Amino acid sequence: MRNIAIVEDEDGAADVLTEYIRRFSAETGQEFHVERFRDGARFLEEYRARYAVVLMDIQMPVRDGITASEELRKLDRTVSIIFITNLVQFAQKGYEVDAVAYILKPVQYYDFALKFRKALDIYVMNERQDFTLNTAEGPCRISTDKLMYVETVKHRLYYHMVDGICERTGVLTQVEAELKKFGFLRCNQGYLVNPRFITGIKGYTVLLGSESLVISRPRKKTFMTELANWYAGLEEGQ
Repeated sequence: MRNIAIVEDEDGAADVLTEYIRRFSAETGQEFHVERFRDGARFLEEYRARYAVVLMDIQMPVRDGITASEELRKLDRTVSIIFITNLVQFAQKGYEVDAVAYILKPVQYYDFALKFRKALDIYVMNERQDFTLNTAEGPCRISTDKLMYVETVKHRLYYHMVDGICERTGVLTQVEAELKKFGFLRCNQGYLVNPRFITGIKGYTVLLGSESLVISRPRKKTFMTELANWYAGLEEGQ
């Protein structure tokens, strides 16, 4: 069973979304538990990373859907967000918080079902490769398909993602054990790299898009062997 959150201040609009989810459930055989919140502030008060999809109205009192989603992404980077709105120009802001889609009011079932299915598929894909970090700001769930590398500086760990950084205390050896199953490789004492983001190797430097990290001389041979093995495994799985 998947948990779905509806963040919508209008009762009629929330009822329509709830009914559409019931209809989608009947058609697909999937089970859902739906929770409704009347504004973004209340939704975030005691947030726990348990939702597959959040249907977020943009225009709400107390805290609008855009600012609520910005806060949500600090807590949960894998939940799928769908914006519900009256105006297209508001919906376009949603892509800044990695929203899956937006749906214009009045919501039509065909449009809803298409985008709801996409949101579920993306969540399931991320669910297979996500984990939760305990940070000073609370638990933060992230997906390894967005995590480029982990850096350690004076007993602080920095998780560098494509859309931000999460920070916590800890040691890299423990993180290495946790992320080994996802293919992460250590290129030196200070960095743990996601091979999915490697765009090239130049001497003792590993390139990750516009960023470059040092490969230590003692680790170079092992790192290159592990990287080659990772690429070989990727090709076998294709």
